[in-house]
Amino acid sequence: MRRVRRSINQINVVPYIDVMLVLLVIFMVTAPFINPSQVELPSVGKAGQAPAAPLEVVVRADGSLLLRDRAEQGHEELIDPARLVHTVRARLARQPRQPVVISADKSVRYEAVMQVMDGLQRAGAARVGLLVRPSAP
Repeated sequence: MRRVRRSINQINVVPYIDVMLVLLVIFMVTAPFINPSQVELPSVGKAGQAPAAPLEVVVRADGSLLLRDRAEQGHEELIDPARLVHTVRARLARQPRQPVVISADKSVRYEAVMQVMDGLQRAGAARVGLLVRPSAP
């Protein structure tokens, strides 16, 4: 007795699924290395003038903070990092449009500057900048 061979009407999708999983793994591994956009950072040579009367937060090399108010003839006070948010919020309540700049020693870690910037944002500072020393021509 002879058997009749029937043709298979279904497509075997297992190889396609295997290829798709391999591609998915490749994309997942390479995704962190792709830089989606380039950010043009300002150079010191292109830096504009500092605002006329900013509230300046000085981060010293030893990590201490100094608050200098240029609107009040350069009044300076040493400030505890824990009190930074409260003090800046009180100063900005009196002058809400006053810009705030961060001036840090070049030996200060980037993390310390970011913590100060985070504190200033929590204090409600709308305009925060970094004070730089212009390069000599």
